[in-house]
This record gives sequence, structure tokens and C-alpha cells, in this order.
Amino acid sequence: MNIPNFLTLLRIVLVPVLVIFLINMAFLKALILFACLGLTDALDGFLARILNQQTVLGSYLDPIADKVLITSCFLALAILKVIPGWLAVVVISRDVIILLGISVLSIMNITFKVQPLFVSKVTTTLQIAAVFFALFFKAFPLLTIDSAWLLLLYWSTAVFTVLSGYRYVVKGVKLINST
Repeated sequence: MNIPNFLTLLRIVLVPVLVIFLINMAFLKALILFACLGLTDALDGFLARILNQQTVLGSYLDPIADKVLITSCFLALAILKVIPGWLAVVVISRDVIILLGISVLSIMNITFKVQPLFVSKVTTTLQIAAVFFALFFKAFPLLTIDSAWLLLLYWSTAVFTVLSGYRYVVKGVKLINST
């Protein structure tokens, strides 16, 4: 077990703590933990590269940790009516569709390399921003924000989530059709 993989596992293990904070409406604690988990995500990738400790396990664990974190946050925040339910459905549906596609490719013994697309990196950034700002404004309720700005962030997140999901579906269909 190397340090980057340990940090990734730590992220996964701490997600239930974050959800407990959300359930208890401890939004400041949730915001701090969410920020720490985000920094840990950046740190594990950085350490894996500079320490030359990139592993096959890490290449699987890192996206799993990201999905567990994002899915848990969107689900909990939608249940608490902090973010719109429709946005949580879009975000979670995309990840389920991608996982189903990966499963189909694996069942069909089609080799593929999981590589994030540029649109997916933008999507991830927007999803993280949506969770961060939702938590931020719940943690600091005296700060006001124009709701149009937050709605624009939510809609941008949804549009990029759908676009990246579409791109992965197209890529998967091309792989299936080429065999």
C-alpha cells in the first residue's frame, strides 16, 4: 500500500462521515471535509506522479472514490433540498450509464482504456463547484448570492454532465461496433 492509494482509500472511508454531517445539517463541517477530500484527491494524484507510485489499483480506486463522493453529495443535498433534485438525477444517471457501459464492454471482452475526456474534466469541475457552493451558502447563510448565478451553475453542470455522458456512450457504441 503506497501513500497515494492510502489517501484514495481514506477519501472513500470519509464519505460516510460527510454524509452524516449533511444529515445532521452541519454544513460548515461538511464544507470543510468536502474541501479536505478535494485537496486529498489532488494530493494523491500529485504524489503518485512525483513519487512514481502510479498503480493499477490506484487507477481504479481514484475514479471510484470520486464517484462515491459526488454521488453521495448530490443525493444527500437533493434529499435535503439544498440542490435541485433534477440535477442530482442527471449527475447520478450519467454515472450509472457509464458504469453500465463499462460492464457491457467487460462482459463482451472488449478491451478499452478508461481515459477521461476533456468535457468530463469540465463536468467534474462543475459538479464539484455545484456541491462546494451549495455547501458554502448553507454554511454561511448570512452571505447572499444572486439565485440566477447559482441556477446558471446548476444548468451548466447539467449540460456538461449530459454532454460528457453522451460522448462516453458514443465512444462505447463505436467500440462495440468495431468488434
